[in-house]
Amino acid sequence: MARLTSDFWVSAYLRQAGLEGLVAVLRRRGAREAGAIFVKLDRLDGTAALYGPAPQALAEDDGERRFQLLLDADPLAVEDRVDRELRFDGDLWLVEIENRAGDPRLLLVES
Repeated sequence: MARLTSDFWVSAYLRQAGLEGLVAVLRRRGAREAGAIFVKLDRLDGTAALYGPAPQALAEDDGERRFQLLLDADPLAVEDRVDRELRFDGDLWLVEIENRAGDPRLLLVES
């Protein structure tokens, strides 16, 4: 099954977060068709998490994007990890969402 393009998926994710009363912003626009999507979760309590694409081995054939937790730490450590990811892949997307409940609103795999 075909997957949604990165720009379409990010647009839908941002819209859904807004409908749920959450603040979510696009911090970096990546490659339109297939740029990797990273989501930074700010819990607004001095902690943050970074989610990235799940490895292909954990993906399913249903076309859904799945994510894995890459780092759960303080916001500065998460920003350092984002910087490293950007040096590796300049075409990535970065979305930031604020949610005190700690729910990134993503389909997650167990890592």
